[in-house]
Amino acid sequence: MALTSLFLVIGLLLLFAGGESLVRGASRLAYAAKLSPLFVGLTIVAFGTSTPELVVSISTALQGQADLSLGNVVGSNIFNILLILGLSAVVAPLTVKRQIVRSDVPLMIVISLLLLILAWDGVLVPAEGVALLTGLLLYTAFSYWQGSRDRDAIASPPDEAIPETTGGKNLLSQIGLIVLGLILLVAGCELFVRSAISIAQALGVSTTIIGLTIVAAGTSLPELATSVIASYRNERDIAVGNVVGSNIFNILGVQGAACIFSGSGVNVPQSFLQFDLPIMAATAVVCLPIFFTGRVIARWEGAVFLILYAAYTTYLILAATNSAYREHFGTAMIVFVLPLIALGIIVSLFRHPWKPSKMEHDQAE
Repeated sequence: MALTSLFLVIGLLLLFAGGESLVRGASRLAYAAKLSPLFVGLTIVAFGTSTPELVVSISTALQGQADLSLGNVVGSNIFNILLILGLSAVVAPLTVKRQIVRSDVPLMIVISLLLLILAWDGVLVPAEGVALLTGLLLYTAFSYWQGSRDRDAIASPPDEAIPETTGGKNLLSQIGLIVLGLILLVAGCELFVRSAISIAQALGVSTTIIGLTIVAAGTSLPELATSVIASYRNERDIAVGNVVGSNIFNILGVQGAACIFSGSGVNVPQSFLQFDLPIMAATAVVCLPIFFTGRVIARWEGAVFLILYAAYTTYLILAATNSAYREHFGTAMIVFVLPLIALGIIVSLFRHPWKPSKMEHDQAE
């Protein structure tokens, strides 16, 4: 147990070391390559931190267990928005760029609803996987085009960030930092999850609860470490872009690849159609009004996300253990908690109408 606990701590340290390296390399790469930091967060960082989900989904598909890929994608997307974005906002209020509100979040909502529609017949076939991967290519090209329009905002980086005389070497060194960060994140994720499972089993925790908590959240640990560190380092474009981009990549890339490698398609359990997929779509939809309120995710809004994730996890555990309290808990959420959250969002919309964020106002001046 002592050795396993040590591995758990080492895994956690690797996660945050990897997150620090990835955020530092990504922010400097944006300057060195004259790319928008938001584009880097939405693509390079987001796709990179979603590597564990991609590896797990392709591996399970090749082993004839492609159904697990859908749970991996849905669980990760809910985790990304409610826990990662919530925790990042609690660390520091997150400024949301106009592009996120106008294009990326609406796209995340559309493809979340699209996945629900495609899954409605109970199976995701390989042809639908090809369509999803094609959508990923189009999204990447569109993000690059959007990022190229925003280059003026980063045309004059701090002198100490990218020395002009060694621009090429700096570009390679920042790519090296990103690669190193991804390696550390994946290694830390693997070590942390394995150690946590061993400790939970030693303490007598059921395999069902372990699967719903540790394993479900395990593949999203790189996103968690990266976004929290980015928020702390004031790289908020990367923090928000990482979450939104990861969710888009999970649906279009991870689920698309799983459908193709499965051969016969991915079966969709009825419980997913009735609960998990609608919850994933709802968490995507709720981002739009929250991001809209002054285009800042406030600390209290981040706290609401955390409360919702705790409630979602509690419901899953109650359902998995066939607890008699499941129906009462679900009723309490629907009758009391959700209406209060909706009321808070509506009040925020009236108190904070659409306006440029402070960061964008300062840039305009």
